[in-house]
Amino acid sequence: MRRRLISSLVAAAVALAGLAAGSAAAQPQPGPGGGGPTSRRVCTDRHTAGKAYCLARVRTDLPARPGLLPGQQPAGLSPRDIQRAYQLPPVGGLGRRIAIVVANDYPEAEADLAVYRNQFHLPPCTTANGCFQKVYSTGVKPGTVDPSWALEAALDMQAVSASCPLCSITLVEAPTAFIVSSLIPAVDVANSLPGVTGVNGSWAIPEQPAEGSLDSHFLPGIVYTFGSGDDGGVPVYPSSSPNVTSVGGTRLNLDSRGRIVSESGWAGSGGGCSLYEPLPAFQQGFSPCATRSTPDVSAVADPDSGLAIYVSTPGNPTIGWQVGGGTSQSAPLVAGMYALAGRPGPNDRPNTYPYAHPRNFHDIVTGCAGAFCAHPGYDLVTGIGTPRGLRGLRR
Repeated sequence: MRRRLISSLVAAAVALAGLAAGSAAAQPQPGPGGGGPTSRRVCTDRHTAGKAYCLARVRTDLPARPGLLPGQQPAGLSPRDIQRAYQLPPVGGLGRRIAIVVANDYPEAEADLAVYRNQFHLPPCTTANGCFQKVYSTGVKPGTVDPSWALEAALDMQAVSASCPLCSITLVEAPTAFIVSSLIPAVDVANSLPGVTGVNGSWAIPEQPAEGSLDSHFLPGIVYTFGSGDDGGVPVYPSSSPNVTSVGGTRLNLDSRGRIVSESGWAGSGGGCSLYEPLPAFQQGFSPCATRSTPDVSAVADPDSGLAIYVSTPGNPTIGWQVGGGTSQSAPLVAGMYALAGRPGPNDRPNTYPYAHPRNFHDIVTGCAGAFCAHPGYDLVTGIGTPRGLRGLRR
């Protein structure tokens, strides 16, 4: 069986690598993205064939703070803000484990997570108490420490902590960002981990004709959350797989006291009609597309209303407390919400749940991304909408 798996991965790698350059003209060109001049992309290598890029963004108009004085709060949304925005319980998720798949090594992962959770008075999540694990997908620690991917991993882990404070977290490190030879095998490892109910991937590649050959790696009975992209109205893979939950982005609009007053679609939210994936049955009657459409659901992603995050990996332009964003933020937030909602049925595709319960979502009706605008009902900016409690994320 292992030989067949390796053969299928190699075949898919050849197809994707060969088609990446040849199909470039058929790909929609990235839109202006979101966040404007006040944020930057964390991963800048977006043009290597077959290589995924992370979807994190960070604010550039707010200086990072290496440390905080006693009683001082970092800029950005807190876990309590996320709980209020999406009507989440302050506790729950105990015993649920979310695997976060990233590329390269993040040596400071456990230490940075401890700083974040201590700041917001969340229970410790450590190797010693069994809450935190780090797994190398090949069994060998990746030889590269990439500060961009370390920041991505920090955002993922801390976003899961914000929406599901009692969830356990496993960081699965792949040796490189090449999707077929490294990241997809890391997803396979995540699938096999005891107790895992959800797998998050905050990375993407442009859609390719052979992408459907990878869909079988996303199994029934596990929640897969993938960011819909940050290029404003452009679909990406794996978000476009019919077997995953594609998570788009919104902006939380705050008043002068920092209170949430409304929510709108984010200009950078990826989405649209897939070039290659067929229309799944669960989207019939919702989607305006003849093919798979993204996103399915959304959560806050605009860096201008982003999460407070902490990262200390040397080599980052900014070290310490800063404000994150992108669908790298919304995807792990939704992963935590799914975990709060409960374990999916063993034969279920959890990305179908929101379509069965659309009334349990905030219907986002304002905001545009690329050529698409949010409107009442399902749309190609925010999907079904953003969770209003947990009912929409369970059977």
